[in-house]
Amino acid sequence: MRGKMMRGLAVAAMSLLTCLVAAPPAPAAPEVKAPPEFVALRDVDPTIVQEIRYSTPHNFTGARVDGYRQPMCILTRAAAAALHKAQLSFLRRGYTLKVYDCYRPQRAVDNFVRWAEDLSDLRMKAEFYPRVEKDRLFADGYIAAKSGHSRGSTVDLTLVRLPALPTRPYRPGEPLTPCYGPKAERFPDNSLDMGTGFDCFDTLAHTLDPRIAGKQRENRMLLLRGLERAGFKNLPEEWWHYTFQPETFPDTYFDFPISRRSLSCRPF
Repeated sequence: MRGKMMRGLAVAAMSLLTCLVAAPPAPAAPEVKAPPEFVALRDVDPTIVQEIRYSTPHNFTGARVDGYRQPMCILTRAAAAALHKAQLSFLRRGYTLKVYDCYRPQRAVDNFVRWAEDLSDLRMKAEFYPRVEKDRLFADGYIAAKSGHSRGSTVDLTLVRLPALPTRPYRPGEPLTPCYGPKAERFPDNSLDMGTGFDCFDTLAHTLDPRIAGKQRENRMLLLRGLERAGFKNLPEEWWHYTFQPETFPDTYFDFPISRRSLSCRPF
């Protein structure tokens, strides 16, 4: 018991230390802060792999997205705790969760809308939306002016078999391959084969699409059932998209940037 208490105190101390000394320099103008109900996932469960795609150019826009100042997952406290619960069950089976995106500020959603309206920017089409014309992204529901991610209880994620090998970084300008192609031909990802890559704008990404069968379907169901048991609900159009319910903020869309400085300096 004493050992567990000491480890808990050590985690709390490290969280506070990170807030105090590891945050980026304060901006000139006051920034919007997160309510105290938001936490860094790494403070709740450091074992969950984080590959925050929108803080890199490897996403459907081809550029780092507004508001992603640090590559970190921020969630409401309740959603982070539920994700920790799910992670414990997956670890016992030899897997780890990997998050691609968590809380998403409204300024990032606005960035997506501006990108979608620029029909001349097709640099990432060959990977993320090869069978969808860009002028259809709004009508087909792939891009919207509001996102549940901005409420803080939604996460995009997958499963990785342990030990988790690293995924190589994307090199801007490298040849692209369709996100729905065979796993060996898609951009390399250390995750289980879910039938498509993350953020694939294609009907094959629908969680229960009947064309997804065999091991790919088993992998999707493994993720689905494990997260449902922890209180998450899947978005049927995206196998990677889950929302913890009940949401802490069901009607509020936040716009604080993703960084340590946005969070209250207190441990989980």
